[in-house]
Amino acid sequence: MTFRPARVFELLLSIGTLFAWAVAAPVMAQVEEPSSAGGEWRQWGGPQRNFQVDGSQLADRWPAEGPRRVWSRPLGLGHSAIVVDEGRLFTMYRPGQESPGGPWAGEERVVALDATTGDTLWEYSYPSEPLNFREGAGPHSTPLVVGNLLFTAGTNKQIHAFDKATGDVVWSHDLVAEYDAPPTLIRPAVKAGYASSPTAWQDMVIVTAGGDGQSVVAFRQQTGELVWKSGDFLISPSTPLLVDVDGETQLIVFGGQTVNGLDPDTGRVIWSHEHDTSGDMNTATPLWGGDNVLVVSSSYDGGTRALRLSREGSATHVEELWFSRRLRLMFSNGLLLGDHVFGSSGDFGPAILTALDVETGAEVWQSRGFGRSSLVYSDGKVILLDEDGRLVLARFLPEGLEVLSEAPVFETTSWSVPSLVGSTLYVRDREQVIALDVGVP
Repeated sequence: MTFRPARVFELLLSIGTLFAWAVAAPVMAQVEEPSSAGGEWRQWGGPQRNFQVDGSQLADRWPAEGPRRVWSRPLGLGHSAIVVDEGRLFTMYRPGQESPGGPWAGEERVVALDATTGDTLWEYSYPSEPLNFREGAGPHSTPLVVGNLLFTAGTNKQIHAFDKATGDVVWSHDLVAEYDAPPTLIRPAVKAGYASSPTAWQDMVIVTAGGDGQSVVAFRQQTGELVWKSGDFLISPSTPLLVDVDGETQLIVFGGQTVNGLDPDTGRVIWSHEHDTSGDMNTATPLWGGDNVLVVSSSYDGGTRALRLSREGSATHVEELWFSRRLRLMFSNGLLLGDHVFGSSGDFGPAILTALDVETGAEVWQSRGFGRSSLVYSDGKVILLDEDGRLVLARFLPEGLEVLSEAPVFETTSWSVPSLVGSTLYVRDREQVIALDVGVP
């Protein structure tokens, strides 16, 4: 593999769960219907919120120019990833073009696109105050599809529920105006806005809020009625994760200083474990693996921590297995595959693809040459999109990284995790969205 030093970035002390990037006519006339063999991608992180997809059959190699483009179209600013449901794509953006220092529009938009063509199906705009966007404008959160509803969370903590087919607003809440939630995270030096994505449980939609007794809040999906609010811990940009701990479903909330397990029915905090990082920047989504192992990771002065959860009667026992600074996830996601955890490690300087043993935390291998990267796994292969717009097909093997193909797809910063449905990969940067055919020819 050709060595290429990753681009050095300024301090990103407050970019949240930055995963994403909406409106004009498609630029390619000929389109084909995307396959849905691999299921849908209705939430942040994919079907199981672990960035893994079953059922897709990926090509083993790409042409030198990269996988075939199905369509592409212009898109606005932001870091909202793409969700896919029943032939529609949903994402969020801020009007404008990439330019250091702005100016930025005072509105955000939620958009629905036709998955086969990229055409706009509907669009909704609402006021959104620009914050400190020196490293990239919001929105940073990714939508959620449940049944006939689409849920979104904006930069200024505005929560919306839409009819996914028409774009009609079913209900909305402003967490700052209605619940006195802090407008931004408390401790970061750079306050770029809300980033955590909504989570569905039973008939509720759960979001982080912040403030006394309301670190996390749950609303009724159909009506927006408040069901519960709970927690006094600092929140972070990370998106909550539902896990099964010996038959009990728990909501894992990676806060600013702690990892927390909550009862999703009531919001009761079951347990907390310390994981403090400068500026509440515990950004990456936790990873859940076999034998009840939970892995959390953060950059800056953080690192990666593995916890084993077990039930003892009505209580949950939390055992710390290891802590390592050899893997430090900034805004990108990790993968937990078998006995290894993989991720793009680093903050100020070069990013290093790193593999750790999930049981011991020991470093297995490292590989240089890519910028900070988002990862998607399927069919025994990893699709990697680095921040410089390079798309890579690879295998993460116990003995090291095997690059199968790579090609440039973007010219601007790419911080959004791709979405894979069947053989179609949807990717974003800060200027456009592209549908790519990555299946077996």
